[in-house]
Amino acid sequence: MRVLLLLPLLLIATPAQARTVYRCVRAGTLSLATAPEPGSRCEAVQLDDNAAQTPDLWGRMGIFSGTLYERDQDGAKVYSTRNLPGSVAYLRFTVTTPPGEPAHAGLGQIGSPRLDAWPKLFAAAARRSQVEDALLRAIAHAESGFDAKAVSAKGAQGVMQLMPQVSREYGVADPFAPVQSIDGGARHLRWLLRRYHGDRTRAVAAYNAGVGAVERFDGIPPYAETRAYVDKVEALLVRYRQALGTGPLRPADTVPVEPARPLTPPA
Repeated sequence: MRVLLLLPLLLIATPAQARTVYRCVRAGTLSLATAPEPGSRCEAVQLDDNAAQTPDLWGRMGIFSGTLYERDQDGAKVYSTRNLPGSVAYLRFTVTTPPGEPAHAGLGQIGSPRLDAWPKLFAAAARRSQVEDALLRAIAHAESGFDAKAVSAKGAQGVMQLMPQVSREYGVADPFAPVQSIDGGARHLRWLLRRYHGDRTRAVAAYNAGVGAVERFDGIPPYAETRAYVDKVEALLVRYRQALGTGPLRPADTVPVEPARPLTPPA
């Protein structure tokens, strides 16, 4: 099925070339809908019928089955993959998405999450920048181990290990002050995520090696240090999400499906 059912609900929604789907998050679960869901945090995504490739709105969730529901909202018919009050089943679907992202093994002692290190500063920076709190902490953990006085061999400084040029760009007057370093690092990471259209791997690689290197190699540069750094951040991100209770999203009101096993030809 054209991933995300893409969606009979879209065909129902509007006849235009550009259609809107809402990615709605609630209690750690994700749904797709033709209108914002009451009680969920929803993001509008514009889809172009003429686009060569359908965007992946689900993410990496493996294979699962669910139901597309119909209900009345504000005097109109709306459709969602979440079973909200007043919904009736419209159709069943099965979606195949890439498998989940396990933490890389063999990274050595990456350490337990440090939730005691400037929690209010990280929470405030996450709210202002709209960058995930767990990701900011994972970057700080990987970069400096939360050492506000850290200086790398290449001159990066402070908790978020900002290079002097980056500090100047974001108005960080004192890179060794945690409040300024965390705020500057969050704003820089937000800019990188926007530059790479939400591609976290590229954004993290660019945080480590610089935008020029990521552009030159069209992805993670072939530097052992940067590759190990990206792996470390991803592993730490999983740990911080678990520690903060913000684990990966699950599709709402669905059932996991085991991948089909290939048939073994008779001997």
